[in-house]
Amino acid sequence: MTPSKRFDRIAFVASNSADAQAALEQLTQIYGNVDPTEADVIVALGGDGLMLKTLHDHMRTGKPIYGMHRGTVGFLMNEFSTIDLHARLAAAKDTLINPLLMRATDVDGNVHIHHAINEVSLFRQTHQAARLRILIDERERMAELVADGILVATPAGSTAYNLSAQGPILPINAPLLALTPISAFRPRRWRGALLPNTAFVVFEVLEGDKRPVAAVADHDEARNVRRVEIISDKTISMRMMFDPGHSLEERILSEQFGY
Repeated sequence: MTPSKRFDRIAFVASNSADAQAALEQLTQIYGNVDPTEADVIVALGGDGLMLKTLHDHMRTGKPIYGMHRGTVGFLMNEFSTIDLHARLAAAKDTLINPLLMRATDVDGNVHIHHAINEVSLFRQTHQAARLRILIDERERMAELVADGILVATPAGSTAYNLSAQGPILPINAPLLALTPISAFRPRRWRGALLPNTAFVVFEVLEGDKRPVAAVADHDEARNVRRVEIISDKTISMRMMFDPGHSLEERILSEQFGY
């Protein structure tokens, strides 16, 4: 299959920044711009925030998504160029991403179901630390964690908030999830755990009336939660495309060595 045939129909999406909008105009003039529903590939112009939004918007379509950096943070993006886009798309390597599925039940019994590409996080809502019970595959692993919160990160999200919380960087193809506390007070020296990506993770909120907790799946928030269940959703596989030598796997590996 020739590159021009395979990627003849390109849909461009862009953030609102001036650079991204200028790139959108340039690329549309050269390559056209079809509706995403008719496209062979979606090209996102912006930063990592736009890439996450684009992945969420097209999560169930199976369409490959190729990002070009026209934003602030570009860890998930390729370098921007208007030259030979069809050839770049044909040569790009796929990285498959499975999102996390969060099922959070709040104090009123309402159930909030959201997907997360980077992480699911629990946060204290007031000045008082959260008290959480942790179960993995229906077995209690920690009777009480006192902390500002906790998160479960995918390999793709391990270099985002998880890294800022001193969590481990995971190779993109590792069948793992990072379980990372946020400012843990007790146990004071606990730094988290590595879990298989088949794990069923449950957080139960203790003293929720006194110490309310919010759960956030990427950007979708549920407040006053009592129980949060998290699992990797293997029914959804998203295709992110990277230029040869600049794959997400290579970027994550490089990040571990500080460059």
